Amino acid sequence: MELNNLKPANGSTHHEKRIGRGTGSGHGGTSTRGHKGAKSRSGYSRKSGFEGGQMPLQRVVPKFGFNNVNRVEYKAINLSVLQSLAESKKLTVVDVQVLVDAGFASKRDRIKILGKGELKVKLNVKAHAFSNSAKEAIEKLEGTTETL
Repeated sequence: MELNNLKPANGSTHHEKRIGRGTGSGHGGTSTRGHKGAKSRSGYSRKSGFEGGQMPLQRVVPKFGFNNVNRVEYKAINLSVLQSLAESKKLTVVDVQVLVDAGFASKRDRIKILGKGELKVKLNVKAHAFSNSAKEAIEKLEGTTETL
């Protein structure tokens, strides 16, 4: 080992700049934050939607409409879907699990059977709700409707 081939240990050099450690560091004084203002203070975090003191857009745009917290959302399934499902899988009973397995609804959906389309097969249908026309069409073929 000689003086001309001495090297610092691996990882001991190229530190990140140490900010706020005096004028000799090159980053003393204002510590690269500029002068005054909110961004120069400790603890600053910009709020989402902040527009530099201008009234933010979400406060300018008027609120509109009404959302009923008691509304019950149903996944609508037509008789034509039940007909095609019954033909393809040779079913006599259609319930929520059958519709979930076929990909027409998800596990947590409330299902309502609607009367669009034509039903040609006798089916026993179990769902959360039925339209009057769907109920009539199912019972016309001597099928049954069961409300869950």
